[in-house]
Amino acid sequence: MERRKVVIALGHRALGNTLPEQKAATKSTAKIIARLVKEGAEIVICHSNAPQVGMIHTAMNEFGKYHPDYTFAPMSVCSAMSQGYIGYDLQNAIRSELMKEGVYKPVCTVLTQVTVDPYDDAFAEPVKVIGRTMTEQEAEEEEKKGNSVIRTENGYRRIVAAPRPQDVVEIDSIRTLFEAGHVVIACGGGGIPVLEQKTELKGASAVIEKDYASGKLARLLDADELMILTSVEKVAVGYHTDHEELLGEISVDKAREYMARGEFEPNTMLPKVEASVEFVEEKEGRRAVITSIDKAVEGYLGKTGTVIVK
Repeated sequence: MERRKVVIALGHRALGNTLPEQKAATKSTAKIIARLVKEGAEIVICHSNAPQVGMIHTAMNEFGKYHPDYTFAPMSVCSAMSQGYIGYDLQNAIRSELMKEGVYKPVCTVLTQVTVDPYDDAFAEPVKVIGRTMTEQEAEEEEKKGNSVIRTENGYRRIVAAPRPQDVVEIDSIRTLFEAGHVVIACGGGGIPVLEQKTELKGASAVIEKDYASGKLARLLDADELMILTSVEKVAVGYHTDHEELLGEISVDKAREYMARGEFEPNTMLPKVEASVEFVEEKEGRRAVITSIDKAVEGYLGKTGTVIVK
């Protein structure tokens, strides 16, 4: 059986939104991961964390609000917490499913930091909404701290930057575990964004798009395949129009043509396609697959999904 090194990006559908939903969703996702392993995939998993990190950010800051002796939790700490508790459910569920299939394969989660550029233009244009709804007075207090807020239907919410990943700090540890045959969960939520300051790493008030982090991780690990699992079986152009077209196998050049035409939504499908193109074009023989979580095995076997090749 041919064995392929695969980095898988899991969207929020694979994880759920609440604690009970996450418990159920990770069990379903684990069955799919176990099937992929049986089909020959050596796997590293990156996952989203938007609902989870938002819940943690809200809970920690509400706690700090009513307990003056405690400090508010910065975004980097909230990201670290989300990696821990998502990884806990995911690795245990995958371990259980592999054992049911008669496969012994260690599963582990690596708390992962990802460096970002302090001069990234994203810091001047924050786009990711995070945390609870605030009053106008609370929003003003946030702005006094140097944080950005946006007015919403129900009040105000904080927004943070989404800079591009530059490097994965724990890449050597991830690579060692991966090459030793482990299923590795890493760069959860896109990774904990950090800034390099001489010998220290300082948490950044930001979130990293998990699709870009997955692509970066796949390139650093020299993976054979990047698989981005989302809510649709295939990527569409002309989305929600009379000339909508579902894409099967396309070249990097064709994908770039579609991107230049503005076919993909900036904060949803575009990062998936862009990360795929960057991964595939770097080296011959690679491919990227974008498909739904329930079609992951068929996508891996080349039976469905949008496949991007050089």
